[in-house]
Amino acid sequence: MNKKIYEKLKFLYSNEAEEVYNKLMNLIERYKISDKDIDLTEKDVILITYGDSIKKEGEKPLHTLHKFLNDHVKDIINTVHILPFFPYSSDDGFSVIDYKKVNPELGNWEDIERLSKDYNLMFDAVINHISKQSEWFKEYLKGNPKYKNYFIEQEPVEELKKVTRPRALPLLHVYETKDGKKYIWTTFSEDQIDLNYKSTDLFLEIVEILLFYAKKGAKLIRLDAIGYLWKELGTTCIHLEQTHKMIQLFRDILDLTAKDVILITETNVPHKENISYFGDGYNEAQMVYNFSLPPLVLHSFYQRMLIIFHIGQTH
Repeated sequence: MNKKIYEKLKFLYSNEAEEVYNKLMNLIERYKISDKDIDLTEKDVILITYGDSIKKEGEKPLHTLHKFLNDHVKDIINTVHILPFFPYSSDDGFSVIDYKKVNPELGNWEDIERLSKDYNLMFDAVINHISKQSEWFKEYLKGNPKYKNYFIEQEPVEELKKVTRPRALPLLHVYETKDGKKYIWTTFSEDQIDLNYKSTDLFLEIVEILLFYAKKGAKLIRLDAIGYLWKELGTTCIHLEQTHKMIQLFRDILDLTAKDVILITETNVPHKENISYFGDGYNEAQMVYNFSLPPLVLHSFYQRMLIIFHIGQTH
């Protein structure tokens, strides 16, 4: 038995730990992935782009992107973060309809896998929430028992006032289900339905998706909005111990299946909270995502242009 994994499952799922452990081990056996290690340094350059940032008539954008990179920047850029390239319904791709499909307007999995042969790829795992247009949520609304516990039903109560809000939108929205109207947890919007990680079935489904991404060529997996993953009534529902334990568990699982894959947490919080996702003794994410770099780069260019302009004016 892998004690590290089992102890985390015991912490999260108590009496269900043994059952979910056995299912998890079976899943891990199906996804043994062997590939070259990735060792990022300060010399690496990562391009962040949407799949359709570069277009050419008659070509799928992912194909065009690949050609553009090879023709113009292959000797400069070695890693590409393709922002969510899945079918989506809102929020610029961060409301995913199907985690395992490539948006057909962009291309297909073959395009992604071809890119992965020339570049290290970063995928977004948008796993705090899923689109209300997803099959999962549609089936939940229909009363399909498989998805009964995938989402969080929560009546409005006083304790919800403690919950940290990233957006000025309602925390709960009402949806019509087979069993009548239900209040459902929605951290970000009415279209982005939070997932319930207290469900072991949901947990296993998400693990399988992360392993699927590794198999499809992801060398870096960015865990979007991960700080909100676990919900406990009466708390802030951000940076909870259960959330950190879950990320550590993802790390343990990937170390057994795809040890070359780097986990990156995205939390968009103050620095001290952000770096807490390295974990205790760096047993959590290998890297943490920070939003300060892009504006600092732009600021540097801007300041440089001002200096050049000033020198020109004085001469």
